[in-house]
Amino acid sequence: MTYWNNRVALITGGGTGIGRAVSLLLAQKGAWVAVNYSRSREAAEETVQQILNEGGQAFAVQANVASDIDVRQMVATVTETYGPITALVNNAGITRHIPLQDLESVTEDVWNELYDVNVKGMFYCARAVTEGMQQAGGSIVNLGSIAGSTGSGSSLPYAVSKAAVHGLTLSLAHALSPLIRVNAIVPGAVATRWWAGNEERMNRLGGSLLLQRISSPEDIAHMICAALEQPSMTGQLITVDSGQTL
Repeated sequence: MTYWNNRVALITGGGTGIGRAVSLLLAQKGAWVAVNYSRSREAAEETVQQILNEGGQAFAVQANVASDIDVRQMVATVTETYGPITALVNNAGITRHIPLQDLESVTEDVWNELYDVNVKGMFYCARAVTEGMQQAGGSIVNLGSIAGSTGSGSSLPYAVSKAAVHGLTLSLAHALSPLIRVNAIVPGAVATRWWAGNEERMNRLGGSLLLQRISSPEDIAHMICAALEQPSMTGQLITVDSGQTL
């Protein structure tokens, strides 16, 4: 048996991009996977079907992570279906594309929307799994971003929200020790649907990086999996960016 046999993993935003890659990888390793979605039902169900076709165990579960009620119900559903969650990947996130200098476009609604999903949503999910995870032992990985380290990105509130995710990771590592480990993976540019319509710009960026490549969702998924498995690591922010921040 491997580490992942019969372990229960919840992946938020698990139907697309990095979330999809993580869902597929953990299922291949033997985990029972709950693929969360908010609006992308079709994508989540396609991910689940691929897992089932490959002989794995998975189901899709709807919840808006910005709603504490939704999150608690989601965790209850997963626990009733598979048992206590032992791995949580806080992957769900959103952005708004606003030039950093355009401060007037950063409205209260934009701040609230990004913080509700990107920061509070991760906290709600971590809190909801804590009771079951403390009994079974487990690990949480949050998805940060180099935008949270550099201050630059798709918008000012996005970068600030990701800096908050990094801080949340450190605080949760303190709060949930010693039974639950909490780390963050901090990707640079990743070839996901966020680049739709801007593929040429993505390719130019890739050529300028030290490793001359944009990370794939699978690259990030493998690092997430490694962080989930590592028994001696907590409170770490691990950058995976092909040298972008250098």
